[in-house]
Amino acid sequence: MEQHDIFHPDSTVSPAAERLRYILGEDDDLPTPTLFTEMDTLQHDGDDMEWKESARWVKFEEKVEEGGERWSKPHVSTLTLHSLFELRTCIQTGSVLLDLEGYSLPEIVGESDGLIGPELREKVSFVLLRKHRHQHKKPMHRSLADMGKSNNCPLKNKFMKKIPRDAEASNVLIGEVDFLDKPFVAFVRLAQATTLGGLTEVPVPTRFLFVLLGPHGKGKSYNEIGRAIATLMVDDLFSDVAYKARDRDDLIAGIDEFLDEVIVLPPGEWDPKIRIEPPKKVPSADMRKSVLNLNELGQVNGAVGGAGGGEDEEMPAPHELGEELQFTGRFCGGLWLDIKRKVPWILSDFSQGFHIQSISAVLFIYLGCITNAITFGGLLGDATDNYQGVMESFLGTALAGTVFCLLGGQPLIILSSTGPILIFEKLLYEFYYMELRLWIGLHSCLQCLILVATDASYIIKYITRFTEEGFSSLISFIFISDAIKKMVGSFKYYPINRGFKPDYVTSYKCECIAPDQGEPFSSSPSSSSLDWSQLSKKECVKYGGALLGNTCKYVPDLALMSFILFFGTYSMTVSLKKFKTSRYFPTMLRKLISDFSIFMSIMTFVGLDMLVGLDTPKLIVPTEFKPTRPDRGWLVMPFGKNPWWVYVASAVPALLVTILIFMDQQISAVIVNRKENKLKKGCGYHLDLFWVGILMAVCSFLGLPWYVAATVISIAHIDSLKMESESSAPGEQPQFLGVREQRLTGILVFVLNGVSIFLAPVLQYIPMPVLYGVFLYMGVASLAGIQFWERIKLYLMPAKHQPDFSFLRHVPLRRVHLFTLVQIICLAVLWILKSTVAAIIFPVMILGLMVVRKMMDLMFSQHDLAWLDDILPEKDKKKEKGGKKKKDNKKTKAAAETESDEEVRDED
Repeated sequence: MEQHDIFHPDSTVSPAAERLRYILGEDDDLPTPTLFTEMDTLQHDGDDMEWKESARWVKFEEKVEEGGERWSKPHVSTLTLHSLFELRTCIQTGSVLLDLEGYSLPEIVGESDGLIGPELREKVSFVLLRKHRHQHKKPMHRSLADMGKSNNCPLKNKFMKKIPRDAEASNVLIGEVDFLDKPFVAFVRLAQATTLGGLTEVPVPTRFLFVLLGPHGKGKSYNEIGRAIATLMVDDLFSDVAYKARDRDDLIAGIDEFLDEVIVLPPGEWDPKIRIEPPKKVPSADMRKSVLNLNELGQVNGAVGGAGGGEDEEMPAPHELGEELQFTGRFCGGLWLDIKRKVPWILSDFSQGFHIQSISAVLFIYLGCITNAITFGGLLGDATDNYQGVMESFLGTALAGTVFCLLGGQPLIILSSTGPILIFEKLLYEFYYMELRLWIGLHSCLQCLILVATDASYIIKYITRFTEEGFSSLISFIFISDAIKKMVGSFKYYPINRGFKPDYVTSYKCECIAPDQGEPFSSSPSSSSLDWSQLSKKECVKYGGALLGNTCKYVPDLALMSFILFFGTYSMTVSLKKFKTSRYFPTMLRKLISDFSIFMSIMTFVGLDMLVGLDTPKLIVPTEFKPTRPDRGWLVMPFGKNPWWVYVASAVPALLVTILIFMDQQISAVIVNRKENKLKKGCGYHLDLFWVGILMAVCSFLGLPWYVAATVISIAHIDSLKMESESSAPGEQPQFLGVREQRLTGILVFVLNGVSIFLAPVLQYIPMPVLYGVFLYMGVASLAGIQFWERIKLYLMPAKHQPDFSFLRHVPLRRVHLFTLVQIICLAVLWILKSTVAAIIFPVMILGLMVVRKMMDLMFSQHDLAWLDDILPEKDKKKEKGGKKKKDNKKTKAAAETESDEEVRDED
């Protein structure tokens, strides 16, 4: 291998990297095809010989198990360093034929006759043209057990689905022969990919051939060399080199670059027999190619991007909110850009909804929304003396949700009533309720439109992960606590009958009272001779006594049954959601079960409830389309009993409502639009706020509840629509592709909410504890992926058991705990405010989170905040200047070290 001195000032780029930069830098519009690699070994049976398939690669290695009955699980190829050096020697000293013309194996063998002497040419050709037996072809002699097995062709077709249509093959032929004194090596690249009969197990044209024949006694070494070249051929970087190589030196440069990235495992610290599972994520080929460009900066080859390199010193990518929040400075400029951004996607917003995954999403979110509507409708009815109730909640949810999903900027957001709005409604009821509420709604609508016209959503760029996680964690904990409170309440409403005993001696809770008159049965002793307090229940009744007490009769434990339905729904949903990563059943079936996990769990426990037949609390849905309060209509008149000044003064409380709507809506939108969700159709912050404001006015006129974004339900909506790639190679983990962005699921959810009054005969069979279990799942699931929650768990973990989070590599643990503690205190303050009358200032406290985050700049360095949170926008320029200074200092330091090295050499 060509070596270069890492201390020499002129060796900033390795010769291999320099050559590969030139090769891979050439413009080529055609992408490199995926390579399927098959390795066949020569088998001897007396004088007969045949090539038998021993391993294959699409991306990861699969071996034929020793019994020859099946393929091994796909695994990462583990190569010996010696085999890679031997492969390099083979390419360096063997025959290399590039762009050979040939359309059949005999023709290719004939073209390569000049590579060997005439005395061996015929023998080598004879060996290369032997028949190939692949794994799916069984030998002629089969056991009785094998006779009953079906043909393996379906398996073959299933494997073909893992290979891209434009794939090409590379064949590796390894064997021992008795007519050679030294190895014969040939690397062949055909000018055109050609199907070479039965050379490959699948109908994929061959582009590359690697042949290694040698004398007996070194079969294991030959096999390792074959595995080495096969592994390189499916490597993204080397396969590009193999396609574009102009000569032998280019191939050697590719091997050298591969060797520079190889990680060596000490032989005494791991078991070579262990097969390494394919990772969930691997570096892309583009990232590895960028390493070659980084070498221009003077970094040692292999120090960047390699798994064994040092710490990744670069700062994490900033939390980009995109161009949607750029301040335009024009009247309604942001709104106009949102509309222009969304119009091109109108057709796909509906067409992408036609997928089976959308059905499971609709059922899941519908049940969550209907439960929320009933819960808040009941609470509103109690708080407003039924001026607003369940019927208004159903109608308002259907109207607001449908309009927003049809016309909003981010249709994946789900609108719903929230706790702070409920508190606000309670306070308004102290006045002349409906008329005052209408004017507050109108003022709030006007204020929202002013915010839209002035691009006020621009301030959302100052909401960092600190504020996002605090708000979303609060909403998640509210869902979790509300679900648990409902279950605790059921134990109070349906107390457990702890003293009941089927037929034991009666106690003080169930006494046997002697008959006051009448003779006992002839078969019984006289009343005076009986100790009535010691009789069993059957004996008491038999002898004419009466049972008196709470525990005498059987009372079903409805609370316990409710808990079984509640916890069973939650736990079954969690288990089925994870089923797609299990080892059972085909991939498509596992994915289907995972997608419909909520629906299957609900139906299972609804069926269990019906089977047991207990009178558990059920879902109660209005059956008539009329206002909850008989003396009110569907329209609210703007003028009535309140004095004129109330119409103007209502702008003050409307300001609090506007702040709540603005913060709740926009923070939820930021969470939904996270870059982790890989949304492609852009955001619509201004358009979202516009329609929420309009809906405020409409709902106020109709006397319906007010609606804002429901963070937890929106996150659940996103999760139910996530798309994953089909594994493109055996063993490769599915990759998250993004979210199915469309409007159809949201529209269907809210239309179903509207027609729920007609579904009452069906919905009345759903127990409320089952829906509380769904609420609990939503709350817990929405905590997944929140760094704040992961950092809380670090308090309970010893350092050696803590996960390898990136921020733990760069920030001291005590600083991580301090940052987390500040977030916990903020969350506790928000929780206390939410639970008291002070909830009216809740929206202002959300703004307070942004102030706290600003103050944390005084407690933490920008480096720490970059890893634990996000850098505030005004710090960007300072950060860039600081980064330039840091780079300049590094360059100066490196130059000084170089001069010092040169002086030392001169002295030597």
